[in-house]
Parts: sequence; C-alpha cells; structure tokens
Amino acid sequence: MLFLLTVIIFGLAQAAPGDPFTANIDPSVDPEVYEQQREKYGLNDSLPKQYISWLGNFVTGDFGESIHYKGRSVKDVISVRITNTVYLSLFALIITILFAIPIGLYSARNPYSWFDYTATTFGFLGLSIPGFFFGLVSIYIFALNLGWFPSQGSVSVSVSGQTGITLFLDRLHHLVLPGFTLGLAGIATYMRYVRTEVSDVLKSDYVRTARAKGMSESSVLYKHTLRNALIPIVTLLGFELGVLLSGAVITEQVFNYPGLGTLFVDSITNRDYPVIMAINLLLGTTIMVGNLVADILYSIVDPRIRYD
Repeated sequence: MLFLLTVIIFGLAQAAPGDPFTANIDPSVDPEVYEQQREKYGLNDSLPKQYISWLGNFVTGDFGESIHYKGRSVKDVISVRITNTVYLSLFALIITILFAIPIGLYSARNPYSWFDYTATTFGFLGLSIPGFFFGLVSIYIFALNLGWFPSQGSVSVSVSGQTGITLFLDRLHHLVLPGFTLGLAGIATYMRYVRTEVSDVLKSDYVRTARAKGMSESSVLYKHTLRNALIPIVTLLGFELGVLLSGAVITEQVFNYPGLGTLFVDSITNRDYPVIMAINLLLGTTIMVGNLVADILYSIVDPRIRYD
C-alpha cells in the first residue's frame, strides 16, 4: 500500500502543469539560469529515473531539497511545522474523546429525553456546518468581540523565547479555537456512534443477566457495555489521526496557524513538489499507522480478541 501510495503521489505531482520555475519566470533573468536549476533538481530526467531517484532518497530518509525555500532541506522545512500540527491534532482528538463519549453514553441511557434531543441537534449541526465557517464565526465571537482567545498564530510574541509552563499555557491558549474547530465534526460523529452502539449493547442478553445478578449500574455500563460498544469506535479512531492531520489544512488557513496545512498550501502555490510529495506521503503513512494501532487496541478493548 505504501508503494502504491508513492506511485500515486509522484504521478499526481508530475501531472500538474508546469514546474516550480515556469510559475515565477522573470523576463530579466537569462533563461539559461532556469535551465540550470531544472538540471540541478533533476527535472529534465525521464519520469522513471526521477521516481527511482526520489524513492531511493526517501527510503534513506532524504526527502530532498526544497525548491521554494532555497538552501533548506525538505526535512528541515517540515520539522519546523509538524510539531504545531501534531499539537493541534492531539488537542482536537482529546476534545473529541472527552466530549463525544460522555455525551453519547448519557444519551443512550436516557433516550428521547431533552438532553438526547439537544445532543442529536448538536450532532446534525456539527456535521452540517463546514469547519471554515465555524472557525470564522468563533474568531468573530470569541476573538474579536469577547477577546478571550487569539485569532491567529501558535504562540504569542511576548513568550516566544520562553520555556516551561508559561510557553505551554500560551500554546494551549492558542489551540482552543482551532482545536474546537477541527474537533467539531469528530465530536458530532463519535457522539452519534457511541449512542447507537451503547443503545444496542444495553439490549443484549448478557447485560440483562449482569443486572439480574445485582451488579451496580456503573459496573454494567462501564465494564460490560462500554468496552463492547467501543470496538467499532476504535476502528474509526484508527483513521482519525490521519483525518485530523489532513483536515488541519483548512483549519490552519482560517486561523493562520503555522503548521503543515499552511505549508502544504504555500507549497502548492509555489509548486514546491518535493515538499508536497513529502507531506502527502507523511499523511498517508499516518493513516496506515493509525489502522495498525486500531488493530492492536482491539485486543485491549475486547479480551476475546487475540492475535497469534
């Protein structure tokens, strides 16, 4: 799968019209200079030769040199941004889990109550409202009008050189709005899944037997019901990390957040193909690793599942 992913990514990059130099041709510059640059980056080689060279370097950890950020390697350019995106994705994932599971549990235990109807309405709104629109509305309300949170950036200028708890709290302050924007659809989705799965499990015979034996409601809910209901949820969580990383592209643009998303869009604008291919392959690898983690978590959530 990873090999096929490299072929698709390389093919799409080559199918794009032009190259990094045709987009920014300066009439005052000798065309021979651009030809030398194409030769330097191997753009004049045949496609099979370019692919083999790129793949061979990638396997050894050499992602190449950025064409737009001259003099800097792709690894260096990405490493500066990926930390911010990881922080944002993990924050959104934590928010999703902390809100979705309790709301889904309570809705399943109290079906057709006012809380269940409210949660269902929120779920439909969360799935219907585009992330960029929710981001703009949250900026207008919580950043511009109320001034509770910053509207852009990942850290304040006043604390950029500091370390420790001050820097951590400032980063967390900047993560609130983009984190909730990125996690909104996840909260709505997982809340509905948890409610549906828990409702089905609560009707099972073994849950009825556990109650008949006199087990407390909390034991029935968390020991017998939730663990069995989490199996399909774990499957979705395997995709979630990759989805969050790729979904951060739009969120980071809205909040001008310096992560992989803004780097990806800038690289597309400047046709910086080495950076584009590296980010795409990184996202694809993340999704595959997420699925592997989900397979491992199956045996933790459900003791009946064992791997030989």
